[in-house]
Amino acid sequence: MAERLQKVMAQAGVASRRASEKLISDGHVTVNGQTITELGTRVNPGDKIEVNGSPIEGSEKLVYYLLNKPRGVVTTASDEKGRTTVIDVLDEVKERVYPVGRLDYDTTGALLLTNDGELANQLMHPRYKIDKVYVAKVKGIPTNDELKALRLGVVVAGKKTAEARADVVRTDHKKGTATVQLTIHEGRYHQVKEMLKAVGHPVIKLHRERYGMLEVADLLSGEYRALRHDEVQYLKNGRQIRKSSGRL
Repeated sequence: MAERLQKVMAQAGVASRRASEKLISDGHVTVNGQTITELGTRVNPGDKIEVNGSPIEGSEKLVYYLLNKPRGVVTTASDEKGRTTVIDVLDEVKERVYPVGRLDYDTTGALLLTNDGELANQLMHPRYKIDKVYVAKVKGIPTNDELKALRLGVVVAGKKTAEARADVVRTDHKKGTATVQLTIHEGRYHQVKEMLKAVGHPVIKLHRERYGMLEVADLLSGEYRALRHDEVQYLKNGRQIRKSSGRL
C-alpha cells in the first residue's frame, strides 16, 4: 500500500517526519532516481528511496526508550563541539533513535528517544498538550501571589504562557532557596527557567521528573530503559497518568 514519503523515511529511522519533510523540500531525496520535492508524494513498497545518494534501509523495528538525562549532555544526535550527546549515552541501542523534544545542557531528567517519527511528531505538536513535570531549585521563596502568576501564565519573550500547575514542595530559609514543582504542557525555549525568572526566582538546578506518565524515579542519572507496550499505547492514545514525587 502506498505511503507518504516522509512517513516512510521517518519509519526507516532517517529522521523525524518534520526533518524528513525538510530533506524532501530541499531536494535531498530521490525515488527511483527522480528527485522529489513535493510533500505528500506517495511511494510504494519496492520503490528505491535515496537520501543524498544513499539508499534508506527498510522500515526498522520501532523502539522507544526513556532516559534519565545526565547534566552536561546535549539533546542532539551529534554535536559540532564534540560534547557528549544523548545518543552517546544510549550506546547499546542499535536502532537509529532521536530525542523527542529537548532538555537544556544543564537540565536533567526524563527524555524520550525513539525511531517512531509519527509518534515523535504527534508528541511535539502543540495541540497534544502532554504534561511535563519539572522540579526546580530556585533562589528565594515564591509567595502565593507569585505561584498564582505562574499558574495563570506569565509573559515570556512577549507571549503569555499557558496555564500551569505550580507548588512549593520544599523550602530552605537558611539558604534562601526553595524547590518548586512546575507542570507545563508547552515546549518553548528555556520555558521553565524563563517562567521562574519572570516571577523573580532564577533557577539554580532543574530536573524533569516526568514526561506524560513516564517517570525516571527508578533510573539513575544516565540510565535508560525500553518502554513497556502499555506505556507506548498511553502515549499514542494521548492518555496520561497524573502523579508526581516532587523530588530533586
